[in-house]
Amino acid sequence: MPVQVETLSLLNAVQALALGLMLWVGTHSGNDRALAAIRLRALALAVEASGYGLLALQAFISPSALVVGGNALNLLAQGMVVVAIRQLLGEPLRLKTAATIGFLGWAGVSWLGAVYPDYRLRVLWGSCAILGNVLLNVEALRGGCRDRDTRARCVLLWVYLLELALLLWRNGSLWLGSHPPDQVATPTPVNVFYVLLSGMQPLFASIGFLLLYNEILRRELHDLARIDPLTGVANRRAMGEASDRMLAEARGWRGSVGVLLLDADHFKYINDRFGHDGGDKVLQALVGHIQSMLRSGDIVGRVGGEEFLVLSPGVDEAGLLALAERIRATVENSPLVINGEPVRLTVSIGTAVAGPGGWDMTVLRRRADAALYAAKRAGRNRVMSGETAA
Repeated sequence: MPVQVETLSLLNAVQALALGLMLWVGTHSGNDRALAAIRLRALALAVEASGYGLLALQAFISPSALVVGGNALNLLAQGMVVVAIRQLLGEPLRLKTAATIGFLGWAGVSWLGAVYPDYRLRVLWGSCAILGNVLLNVEALRGGCRDRDTRARCVLLWVYLLELALLLWRNGSLWLGSHPPDQVATPTPVNVFYVLLSGMQPLFASIGFLLLYNEILRRELHDLARIDPLTGVANRRAMGEASDRMLAEARGWRGSVGVLLLDADHFKYINDRFGHDGGDKVLQALVGHIQSMLRSGDIVGRVGGEEFLVLSPGVDEAGLLALAERIRATVENSPLVINGEPVRLTVSIGTAVAGPGGWDMTVLRRRADAALYAAKRAGRNRVMSGETAA
């Protein structure tokens, strides 16, 4: 029994509609950007299902209406997918580009279908529009196979590369074949195979989209568990992981790791005078001053209420003391205004350096902590060095 294009189109429509419904109903967590992207992808599937529905009902629709309406729905769905993927990835949306590709593609296909009928040129023109949308997706997903933590991007990238191969195969068969069909509904092996594969593409793309959505949510949860919500820097857990990684790397090349432990002086007075909101603003300003003095490889994290830890790889004791002094001086000489009142903030800093033969971060932190309290006992607003780990 021969397979009819209308039958395949109807199955594709049901599949796309079911996928869109599952995406819409089955996803209800995540940030606003991710949810908006997944909902837009679900709507695109509904639009795509409508296009397949028209093709399934082509016996009841005039050929011109089928060409104009079906391609409008198809290109609209593709443009929506472009925006959805870019929104999910946090890339520029390229709304104008996607809209231009969709309009030019639809105008050309409509002209070559309703005004100057030429099936091969119409397929070629429509394929160029599809190619533009696919390339926008490939641009957003490029590099996805290089990072082991972004396998979903790789899956989606391969889906769109396979779509490119399908476009090339279809156009090649039309232009090089001895008996090319005169419309997509003609039940030839080429058309049946094309409609079958193009109907499977939304399924593969939706699976990849869901994997990418899940991957992004997991990465956000991972980051949230390691970022201090007030200051935006690493928290105690993340600093523990960073210190282990940094010490392991330094041990490999016999380098060094410097540790600074900073504490805001008289911070209780600031909280009592300006309230916790004022204290929060002071901490945020302090983090900004610290970050302005760090190198690209240095890391700062909040490890206590007003206590911060800085990890600085590849420095000796003199370099670490110089860094600490620059931070101390910057904080002291940067006046703050809280609720219209000037606030003078200072910090006390303890330092320690781990080098060959001494790679215990617990011992290193203990030495920096002892140096910090020595600085406070000595009058605050100063830098004290702990004993270098030997």
